[in-house]
Amino acid sequence: MTTPARRVIALAPMPPEKSAYALARYSRSPDSIEESLKWVHGHSSEKFWEQFYFDYGHGSIADLGHVIICFEQISELAAIRLEDEQVWDGQAKSSRYQNFSSTGWYMPDTIRGQETEAVYLGILRSLSTVYRALHDPLSQFLTEREPRPDSMTPAAYQRAIAARSFDVTRYLLPLAAQTNVGQVVSIRTLEKQITRLLSSQIPELRQIGEELQEACRKPPVNVWGELCGQTAGAGEPMAPTLARYAKPNVYQAEVYSDLARHAKEALKGTGLDQPSAWGAAEPVDLIEPHDPLDEVVTTLLYRASQAPYRKILAVVRDWTEQQKQDTLEVAFRKRGPYDELIKEFRSGYAFVFDVLMDIGGWRDMHRHRRCQQVQQNFTTVHGFDTPPILAEAGLEQEYREAMGHVKSDIEQLRKSSQEAALYAIPFGFSVRCLFKMDFAEAEYIAKLRSGVKGHWSYRTIAWLMKEKITERYPVLGARMQATSPDVQDALTR
Repeated sequence: MTTPARRVIALAPMPPEKSAYALARYSRSPDSIEESLKWVHGHSSEKFWEQFYFDYGHGSIADLGHVIICFEQISELAAIRLEDEQVWDGQAKSSRYQNFSSTGWYMPDTIRGQETEAVYLGILRSLSTVYRALHDPLSQFLTEREPRPDSMTPAAYQRAIAARSFDVTRYLLPLAAQTNVGQVVSIRTLEKQITRLLSSQIPELRQIGEELQEACRKPPVNVWGELCGQTAGAGEPMAPTLARYAKPNVYQAEVYSDLARHAKEALKGTGLDQPSAWGAAEPVDLIEPHDPLDEVVTTLLYRASQAPYRKILAVVRDWTEQQKQDTLEVAFRKRGPYDELIKEFRSGYAFVFDVLMDIGGWRDMHRHRRCQQVQQNFTTVHGFDTPPILAEAGLEQEYREAMGHVKSDIEQLRKSSQEAALYAIPFGFSVRCLFKMDFAEAEYIAKLRSGVKGHWSYRTIAWLMKEKITERYPVLGARMQATSPDVQDALTR
């Protein structure tokens, strides 16, 4: 018998549910890919998906179909939540390289036509005014401090100066600022994303989930094909079966509210609901290895509070076994038979960093997916950061006064609308987030994020991560490459 010749075959794009069906059949039959495609073309993919994906739970087949989806004019808050997927590829409109002064803001429906709307818009307009007012003097200061080298074209120089200026002014961008996000994901990730969005407590995210579901029912936009001469036509729906079955999830919709109520009661009397009990804020705290049960319980409480991880851990270590189980019970109580555990259970990593940093810099750290991130809710309670260059440029007072007024206004706004107060929080305010990872990821983050072309905020965090590891594990720390934030090159992008 003649041995078939080896082949490597690239396939043209096709509807994602069809491609996943074809590749799933291809892996389960002796047929060539051409024969598998012909088979799928003549059979119902809808029945296949209903039987194997939704009834039998063969989730991996959905990894074989991918989609490109773009979200336009969504809030920065929504963009952050869209990206909260472990297996996700995409990028958002960069606040480092683009001017956000005229992008507009998200307006919560709950405050339209109310007195609260005027207060909300007043906060956003004041932020926008200072955002615009700081850009030109910052650019002028940088131009004088960093003259263009002969080796750099004027256009490249202007882009570099503008980027460094936006590095500062983006501290004034609120979570309500509108942005765009493009993503390439498997339909397995897409289904999880839709379910998570539909289950959100935030109205904008539920609306985006519904719109994403509707987009799956329709043929995709085929601009590229039309530009290449293809006849414009209706085409096939992108992922109709998935769209029909995706729905809100009770476990995801309620578990975090349940945990918040439990944490408030469980930590009552510890003082951890007051910032005065937290001690001096550390930008980076490397937590020593500890009992897995203590880690899970502490992480669940951390997610539902604003206190440092180390302080919560000290309380949990003194608890009885039953008290710890009570917290686990809250997180398990409403879990259905097919529900994945929430990410707070992803424990056992050797390196656990409790990081406190500005939201703008954290947005870049949030892009790292080879680690587990547990973020506390956005708030003004941790105060705001001030970019060092503002003092050098003589612009610090204007910025600090603006942010101080905004903090006070947001705290007042929260009394009438917690939703609006959340969207009004600027990037300059700090957020606390737990990063759990292995050594390879710690080494990668330290090397990549500490480089001179990066933002000084996450450069500092990356450098401190290396420093903390070096203190505890000198041999490993010595193998980590990182650049001190003292080393600067403003014209490198």
